[in-house]
Amino acid sequence: MNSRILIAFDSTQQALRAEVLLEYADIEIDTRPTPKEITAGCALSIDIPAADFLEVDRIIKDENVEIKGYYHMVKGIYVPYIHREEMEHE
Repeated sequence: MNSRILIAFDSTQQALRAEVLLEYADIEIDTRPTPKEITAGCALSIDIPAADFLEVDRIIKDENVEIKGYYHMVKGIYVPYIHREEMEHE
């Protein structure tokens, strides 16, 4: 499975900070423009493999990186991504 998750940010500073942290952690990332359908304060987003989500989420939380949210593509549109473990805690 080759699914990907997009991280959107409200500031360019936070996007660039996340980029450095994730590259340092040797996570395959793709920095790209934020899709129009995602309303965010920053024009940059980071695309990650879904398989790396838990590690990425841990880094984001441990380093207090402020994000708009996680998104994934469903039927051609981006929707908020909710990890199964998070759903079990609700």
